Amino acid sequence: MILAVDVGNTNIVLGCIEKGEILNIVRIQTSDRETAAEYAIKLKQVLEFYHVDCKGFEGAIISSVVPPVTEALRQAIALITGVKAVVVGPGMKTGMNIRLDDPSTLAGDLVAGSVAAMSYYGAPVIVIDMGTATTMVVVDREHCYRGGAIIPGVNLAYGALSSGTSLLPDIAIRQPQKAIGSNTTDAMRSGAVFGTAAMLDGMIDRMETELGESCTVVATGGLARSIVSCCRHEIVFDDDLLLKGLWVLYQKNK
Repeated sequence: MILAVDVGNTNIVLGCIEKGEILNIVRIQTSDRETAAEYAIKLKQVLEFYHVDCKGFEGAIISSVVPPVTEALRQAIALITGVKAVVVGPGMKTGMNIRLDDPSTLAGDLVAGSVAAMSYYGAPVIVIDMGTATTMVVVDREHCYRGGAIIPGVNLAYGALSSGTSLLPDIAIRQPQKAIGSNTTDAMRSGAVFGTAAMLDGMIDRMETELGESCTVVATGGLARSIVSCCRHEIVFDDDLLLKGLWVLYQKNK
């Protein structure tokens, strides 16, 4: 069994994976102020709550977009499990040819999501991850990572909208009944859900045109399920995509 850890700007997702099967998934809040010892205590409590033996891991792997947290978690995992975690980064075997201006700048979560989508759904593939930021990346049929787009996340954008205006409230993001909102809250929800879905559809069209062929489209992330269901393109939702990618990467880099 391995411990897979995906560190996002808002949450850290922990998964216990055995023979490719994800047994437990836990989300804790990301904090760059916590020390390795504090993370170790938190991880130990979480694993014990799920009756997971801290010494039962053969290995661990981390993808992270928050560098200060990466090292603290790496040390914390070593403290409670006794194993040295692999950190997704430059030099790792991915099965992809990363065709960026500077391949070393590719974030670990984008690597994990792309590898998982390519491994489980085939290529060419467009991968959408809707977290604090919404990312869209493309892997072509030759397994070349071509790049993509970074868009403000829905919660981030609408949080900024409400805090930057006098009359627009802070809203819960959920699907409204119609696109033409008859009150302020429903109008904002229409923009957040239907507007984002239309943006995703438009970006998929542009990416497929540039690539010259149709792609499988896979989505993951907190708001993805409710938003991609409103898209006109067929999009596969996979909530465990990044953890699956971390499993594949771990196997490639044992």
